[in-house]
Amino acid sequence: MENNRNFFITIALSVLILSLWQYFYVLPQSEAQREKARIEEQRVAEQKKAAQATSPGGSETPVPPQGAIPNAAGPNAPGTDGTTPAGREQALASTQRVKIDTPSLEGSINLTGARLDDLRLKHYTTTVDKNSPEIELLNPAALPTGYYAEIGFVGSDKTGAVPGPETVWTVDGNATLTPATPVALTFTNDKGLTFKRTFSVDSDYMFTVSDTVQNSSSTAVTLSNYGRVTRFDKPAVASIYVLHEGLIGVTGTEGLQEHKYAAVEEDKQFTPGKSTDGWLGITDKYWAVTLVPTEKQPFQPRYAYFEDGRPRYQADFLTDPINVDAGQSATVETEIFAGAKEVAKVNAYAQDRHIRLFDRLIDWGWFIWITKPMFYLIDTMYKFFGNFGLAILATTVVVKAVFYPLANKSYASMANMKKVQPKMLEIREKYADDKMKQQQAMMELYKTEKINPLAGCWPVALQIPVFFALYKVLYITIEMRHAPFFGWIQDLAAPDPTSIFNLFGLIPITLPHMLMVGVWPLIMGVTMFLQMRMNPTPPDPTQAMIFTWMPVIFTFMMAGFPAGLVIYWAWNNLLSIIQQGVIMKRQGAKIELWDNLVALFRKKPSPAE
Repeated sequence: MENNRNFFITIALSVLILSLWQYFYVLPQSEAQREKARIEEQRVAEQKKAAQATSPGGSETPVPPQGAIPNAAGPNAPGTDGTTPAGREQALASTQRVKIDTPSLEGSINLTGARLDDLRLKHYTTTVDKNSPEIELLNPAALPTGYYAEIGFVGSDKTGAVPGPETVWTVDGNATLTPATPVALTFTNDKGLTFKRTFSVDSDYMFTVSDTVQNSSSTAVTLSNYGRVTRFDKPAVASIYVLHEGLIGVTGTEGLQEHKYAAVEEDKQFTPGKSTDGWLGITDKYWAVTLVPTEKQPFQPRYAYFEDGRPRYQADFLTDPINVDAGQSATVETEIFAGAKEVAKVNAYAQDRHIRLFDRLIDWGWFIWITKPMFYLIDTMYKFFGNFGLAILATTVVVKAVFYPLANKSYASMANMKKVQPKMLEIREKYADDKMKQQQAMMELYKTEKINPLAGCWPVALQIPVFFALYKVLYITIEMRHAPFFGWIQDLAAPDPTSIFNLFGLIPITLPHMLMVGVWPLIMGVTMFLQMRMNPTPPDPTQAMIFTWMPVIFTFMMAGFPAGLVIYWAWNNLLSIIQQGVIMKRQGAKIELWDNLVALFRKKPSPAE
């Protein structure tokens, strides 16, 4: 029974890890290749369609219909004339701009539309090389990677032209936006309405857009405020099971709403109920751009995919009508988060600015009750050790200590099982032809010896939620991105870059992913091998074969996982070996490790002998 139990546990774990590997590594890699091909086909199709495209909703007229957000990709919109700027710098130079310079961000505001469409993150680079380019979060609409945030108004014939995508604003005074110096913009139309917009920004990633509408005409007017985050491309891999990337928000009574790119492409539009608070936008793995509408006006949120003009993804809102009497003014305010999803800063915005559930911008998943504590534990250890790799090792020790009493009982029960092995073999031989009596005798033996045959499952079962939580934390949190360990591990969130098949870089050849088996996966495989050899080799040939080859299989499967996770698994195995050995020695049970290792190299007798 003990051997069968170990056999089933081994099979279950193998299927589990293989499934994880398929979901999180193999499938995303295949999806990336398909997506690159799809994007290229889409780009060619766009160029053919752009010259003759006619928007179903009409062009971006100065006075759009009441209640309709101006089209973001009509015939007159940037980038829809069949041409593409030579590069990002050319696209930026084609319009007047206001510079942005903060401790965390640099870029500019496009005075046409007063768009945030040029933003780079000072503290983050595209690769682990510190000299690699900064992350470009927002880009002008004319580029294939167009991505921007825009605030505007929807008016009527009475209001005249109101700020929209084609409005050219005028800068008042200071022309550089910093945390200490806001930027003021103005626009006056021919109906006596003056729009004054003030951009301010903190030292991190939150912009505040304050719009004041001054009605100098002789009649009252009604208009609505809108905001949108529009994106023309999407990540090459955006459908990974463990992570949400796409449109996201918290509004109304619906709570957290997550819409993947594929879902909005299929359904075209998701329109939840009206709301008086909350936020919405587009999120990537590590970055996000979201809008936080004013709490003064109820608004209608929407998550959509448009195919007119240029295909694009959009999260937007439209407020209820705002009345501005003659000679009076009205002010609305919208906050825009555009930056890295750093846990501490996102939590601070949620608390200090009272943004409902803003911490869910980070995809903690359904098991937030374990992933969040796991992150905070690792982060606390990091603050003490100054290295995330050491923090993971220390976290493993803490987890081991927390579960020590239960693990102690489990290993003690396993040791007692080994001590009664002779009696179990005797029962099997005695009742070899009567399985019922054999089972009854086994149960009586367990009862007499006070042994729980399932107790040995607990150490394995306890590792599974911790494994999932650590994987999630390593995968989703930007704090782990490009976090170095020691030596060749410069990114704990990426696989070990070395491989035994090119002698760890000594042979200058490029290997396929399946052969990238680095040093740490090998160390993990060795520790797993030693841990399994702590127990007697199963008498069944099939089980014995699995017992022998399982560490090899796991070594190859784990090679594609983040190095931090492999380091955790190897260190956890080593601690388990030490813990199990100490407990078995105290219980007087024989430790099979040395005998099993010697047996591997001992010459086996021939059948004649």
